[in-house]
Amino acid sequence: MSYAARVLPLSVLLLLGAAPSAGDWSAAPSGAGRPSFYAEGTPGTVLQDTVSLTNRGGRTVAVRLRGTGVPVTFAGSAVRIPARTRADVPFTVTVPADAAPGDRTGAIVVRDADGRTATVPIRLRVGGAELSAVTVEHVAVRGDRITYELVNRGTTVLAPRLAVRADGVFGRRLLDRPPRALPVELAPGRRLKLSEPWPGRPALDAVDVRLTVTAAGGARDTASASARFVPWDAVAGTGAAGAACAGFLVGWRRRLRMADRPVAGEPLTDVELTGAVR
Repeated sequence: MSYAARVLPLSVLLLLGAAPSAGDWSAAPSGAGRPSFYAEGTPGTVLQDTVSLTNRGGRTVAVRLRGTGVPVTFAGSAVRIPARTRADVPFTVTVPADAAPGDRTGAIVVRDADGRTATVPIRLRVGGAELSAVTVEHVAVRGDRITYELVNRGTTVLAPRLAVRADGVFGRRLLDRPPRALPVELAPGRRLKLSEPWPGRPALDAVDVRLTVTAAGGARDTASASARFVPWDAVAGTGAAGAACAGFLVGWRRRLRMADRPVAGEPLTDVELTGAVR
């Protein structure tokens, strides 16, 4: 197998315990006393090591290998191990290019034709600079709640804190909630839809709402939205008054038109115009 560029030796963590086995065969990291693999690298790094497959039985064993949790590539994924023989299988672990700094776990799983399996754990520590960044998006006032979305734009897990402020007409302060911890953890790249209760919101006002979110590492963002509150009973009352006024005007104009009509049986009289009629 030819390995990609930037092949680095795999550092290992010594853990006590017996090698995982299935019947007469077993799987373990090459070398003595290593029942698990430990690797460190920055995003994009390719790390190399070897898994040993030992057949203590009296017949050949055919097994297949696969990786879980982290990207693993084997020199050969199907291996035949003769009786009383050990086969060493090289493999690589590739640190994902978009991996955030921190620890990841995986495993090498070996399975024989009878369905018996052996698993060797892999622990991968991703290095690199840590970046804390968060954005607040899609802020809106819906009924008695303020809805919004949080997005982790950095590389670290965030425990966000939220502060809420709302101002009414002429700068009248309606809400002023100091920063408090939210009961969520925001993983890198994750988006959460959240809401903030607003009991007792104004029935008639024009408000500007501002949300400020902060987190450890200097993460901070602010977003705002505007809302107009108009009570439905006031709208209904205004509509009724308007309808009554409109009805009065229609009736008044109808009476004027009726007054201008000649009465049956009366002679028409010529009227001398003495000035402009408007």
